[in-house]
Amino acid sequence: MPIQLTDSLKKLLKETAQQLKGAEKRKFIAQTVVALGHGGQSLAERELGWNRVTISKGIKELTTNITCVDNYRSRGRSKAEAKLPNLLEDIKNIVDSQRQIDAELKGERMYTRLSASEVRYHLIDKFGYNDRELPTSETIRVKLNYLGYCLKKTAKIKPQKNTQK
Repeated sequence: MPIQLTDSLKKLLKETAQQLKGAEKRKFIAQTVVALGHGGQSLAERELGWNRVTISKGIKELTTNITCVDNYRSRGRSKAEAKLPNLLEDIKNIVDSQRQIDAELKGERMYTRLSASEVRYHLIDKFGYNDRELPTSETIRVKLNYLGYCLKKTAKIKPQKNTQK
């Protein structure tokens, strides 16, 4: 005889699971599935929307008393400065010679005429970085923004029209 979950019980279980994180959430899910009995995993997946992998991981943690450590911080790509520790300082050295301060002195933002691809070229040319080890121009653009530099086109002088009076 399959177990029937009422709407209020489903709502309670879902809200409780959403409030928990990590190992506590998996333990709660596993205890709930075990309490549901035979067919509890498929019932929980179908009715409550819980992931089958999370359920089985929680049951393994519950039976063995060994908690899996969630290492979310080590996920993703490391920053470019981790591989190239002098990168930000070298970018500053290149851009400082071309920087301009806001003419109206309204903000503390500094402007540069060099684009990110030009800065990348200068890093290869002046500082001897390898093309493969250096990040892309987009990453260098992000680093320039992080350092407080903004690319600004130089104002071109418009020729005055000769009007006859």
